[in-house]
Amino acid sequence: MMGGQSSKTANTDVPSPIKIGNHSLYAADLSSYEAACVEDPSLQSFDATIQERTSRVISSLVDGVEVRSLSIDSLREVTGSLLEMNQEVVKVILECKQDIWNKKDQELFSLVNDFFENSLHTLDFCNALEKCLKRAREKQVMVKSAITYFEEEAQNGVEGSVYLKTLQELKSFKEAEDPFTEEFYSLFHSVYKQQASMLKKLQIRKQKLDKKLKSLKTLRRVSNVIFVAAFVSVLIFSVVAAAVAAPPVITALAGALAVPLGSVGKWCNSLFKGYETALKSQREVISSMQVGAYITLTDLDNIRVRIDKLEIEIESLLQNAEFALRNEDAVRLAIVEIKKKIESFSEIIECLSEQADKCSRQIRRARTVVLQKIIKYPG
Repeated sequence: MMGGQSSKTANTDVPSPIKIGNHSLYAADLSSYEAACVEDPSLQSFDATIQERTSRVISSLVDGVEVRSLSIDSLREVTGSLLEMNQEVVKVILECKQDIWNKKDQELFSLVNDFFENSLHTLDFCNALEKCLKRAREKQVMVKSAITYFEEEAQNGVEGSVYLKTLQELKSFKEAEDPFTEEFYSLFHSVYKQQASMLKKLQIRKQKLDKKLKSLKTLRRVSNVIFVAAFVSVLIFSVVAAAVAAPPVITALAGALAVPLGSVGKWCNSLFKGYETALKSQREVISSMQVGAYITLTDLDNIRVRIDKLEIEIESLLQNAEFALRNEDAVRLAIVEIKKKIESFSEIIECLSEQADKCSRQIRRARTVVLQKIIKYPG
């Protein structure tokens, strides 16, 4: 690898001010780079190119040192090699541009805003559902009153058209407004569509983040490319400085490049870790919203199923009430059927009420969790 070969060349051929041994200032970064080369074929190719060009430059400089002069060709070889290496760096970065170009978190914040906006709309729906259930309970009271009146009137021995109170309650039940209005269903479909769309957007965003997390290997490659390019640049300028007995200009150049090199490895690791932390933090925010949207969508599905069942029960009760009102001699038979339905009718109302309360609580909990994730979000 680059570190090993450069070390051998620098130690045996040209005295170098930079130590590249196991205890050098850059040993840890070079070891990390060498380990990355073993695992990454693309980095191996880059490393081979760097090695070949570095060897060529060093050989050219050594030839100049042997004759106690530094030719124009040797200097051209140095500057040309540095330009070539920089181009290799540019090439790798451009190829990986889509993975390492971190946009402002506009898309994330847009999703967060949509999530909170949708959650408020869903809470409005839960409130609307409670109003519908209030009307359903009013109809429930009418039915139970009809049953009570029937039992009282039947106990008194009345028949047929004499079931006045019973029939009056059944009529009130029949004429009462449907608990679930068109506005309610319109709100339900709107909220459901918003939550389904939100969940889809979050799934797509999460897939992108997962893909980026998997491509961190690519970012590590870019970091290593930048590091080794900077390292080799300093190495070559150090050799140049030694070859020409360190004229002031070359010494200044070598010194200028050597100063930032000590922090290049740390900067690369910082870049890598910072990017990884940002992606993971985004993923946590997205995941928390995704869980919240999924739970809400599941609650809405359950609510819709129970509303459908309640509508069926109401329709059945209405048919029995209408049958009794059309044929007063069949009041007893109608009430028997209504008694069979009323218990299920009441249970569904209570289940829906509990489901609406549960949905509201889970929406508020999801909002809290997402807020906590955002507070912890770095930057």
